[in-house]
Amino acid sequence: MRQSMALLLALAARPARALIPRLHHIPRAAVARHMSDAPVNLVVDPETGEEMSKSALKKLQKQRKIDAKKAAKKQKAAEAAPAVVEDTGPPLVAAQLPFSIEAPIDDQPRFGDMDVCRSQAPSSDVPSTIKALQAGENAWVRCRVANVRSTGRAVFLVLRSLDDAAETLQACYFKDKADPRSNEALKFLERLTCESIVDCRGTVAEATVETCSRGDVELQLNSCKVVTRAPATLPFLVEDASRSEAEIAESQSTERPFASVSQEARLDYRWLELRTPASAATLKLQAAVCRLYRNAMDARGFVEIHSPKLIAGESESGAGVFTTDYFGETACLAQSPQLYKQLAVAGDLGGVYEVGPVFRAENSNTRRHLCEFTGLDFEVPIVSHYSEAISIGHGVFKAIFEGLEEECSDLLTSVRAQFPSSKPVISEEPVVLHFDDALQLLRDAGVAPEDQDDLSGADELRLGEIVKEKHGVDFFVVDRYPSSIRPFYTMLDPSDSSRSNSYDFFLRGQEICSGAQRVHDPALLRDQLRARAASLAHRARRRYRRYRLVEAPAPSTRHPTRASLRRREGPRSRRRGPLGLAQELHAGLRARRAAARGLRVWLGARRLPLPRARQH
Repeated sequence: MRQSMALLLALAARPARALIPRLHHIPRAAVARHMSDAPVNLVVDPETGEEMSKSALKKLQKQRKIDAKKAAKKQKAAEAAPAVVEDTGPPLVAAQLPFSIEAPIDDQPRFGDMDVCRSQAPSSDVPSTIKALQAGENAWVRCRVANVRSTGRAVFLVLRSLDDAAETLQACYFKDKADPRSNEALKFLERLTCESIVDCRGTVAEATVETCSRGDVELQLNSCKVVTRAPATLPFLVEDASRSEAEIAESQSTERPFASVSQEARLDYRWLELRTPASAATLKLQAAVCRLYRNAMDARGFVEIHSPKLIAGESESGAGVFTTDYFGETACLAQSPQLYKQLAVAGDLGGVYEVGPVFRAENSNTRRHLCEFTGLDFEVPIVSHYSEAISIGHGVFKAIFEGLEEECSDLLTSVRAQFPSSKPVISEEPVVLHFDDALQLLRDAGVAPEDQDDLSGADELRLGEIVKEKHGVDFFVVDRYPSSIRPFYTMLDPSDSSRSNSYDFFLRGQEICSGAQRVHDPALLRDQLRARAASLAHRARRRYRRYRLVEAPAPSTRHPTRASLRRREGPRSRRRGPLGLAQELHAGLRARRAAARGLRVWLGARRLPLPRARQH
């Protein structure tokens, strides 16, 4: 023992780091006990029992400082936090609520899905519209959820009006630190699905919102009840279906391109597509056009009539007809109310008009051919010239276009946001071009060939551009069309029988209305009917001969006669060919019979003796 103490005293004056490895045979407890007065203090790792390095010692000291700061901060926060009061009231969110439009009281849940509306109780209360909201009031709105956005401590909803797809409002709900139940309300709002119908109540506050139509206010929610919950997955988003083609095309070069909605999807889910602002506004504009048309015609003393749509025969020979069974007989869907309009005028009702459906069996995929549309028709007895009807039509169209711009500017804005267009330019007096003059304008522009006697769709569009450059208007009239391309009952021009007293209204090169002076004299109508039938027969014979000559030329240099062709090829030769004589004559006979039926209706007679066509 005395030797050990002497050894320790001798080593006390030397560096401890150099001596410790050599003293491994000395008990560590003895070294720690007898070196308490040494100039160097040893720091031992409590886990391994070994001396710690300088870097390890610095890390340990740094960690102790961090732990001390955290503990002080935690203690300070605990001292500053208010005392937590346990909430013993009812929850804010309920899994199922009874259907009610009454405002919830304090002891009732304010968030949840309501039961199905079964007309449980009548009420005179109605929700407010988005347009009528004023800052500072407590309001109740019933809207669709257009978008949901959450930030963790707040939820923002974009609400879309149920009667105006262009009207949107922002609703918000913030976390309440004093009420832990607000977390449940936040989670409920986060789980709302788009296109769900909700009843929202709260305070209208002033705000600046750039993503909604009401950019000056927002609704701070106090209650939100789901009236009808939409499925989480929809065929497409209303937001995607509301974008214009230019906006979609521009986004394709970005990192987040917009999705496009096909026409098939829009038609298959028409109920969803109608929620887009443009589609909803289109239907409202259609109703406005009918209302403005009625107002304009009523102001001019016209009488509205309602003609039958299920009739016994064709009402217009120039268009296809849909047929259906009528108690064992064949009935037709009305192609036009023209015969009944003439009957009403002959009955001394004066000018008449109609707004009704029109059906035509036109198997064409163009904007000019529709199987069903709503027609705006009018018939007026003229005093001396058909230009009187042109003046009436121009005034009515002008009243409609100007009324739309003045009364429906918000609807036009919604449509033009997706389908760009501009306000049409209409003159005070109608701009009328004769057909020959219109054709000459196209020829001067190098568009129409010299032998052309009709206008194609491309020609009409180009004519609209020329008229806009020359006259500065989008709306014009072309009259005096060739009689060969107009129905037989159209009055011929007294100065040139190859032209007719007919006209078409054009808007930017698109035909939107057609009319003519009808033959009102029975004898003259018979003469024009015979002339038209003879012309059809003559063209049929020429086509027949041309077809046979090409198919089986005669060995002689003389052209074969019709009789020789019949003897050579047999009696069934007339049935051959894409446009054989028998087929063409049969079509002409059907047109004559339809015209005869129409003439009988016009004269108000049961039977009218007409010369029968001689069948060839």
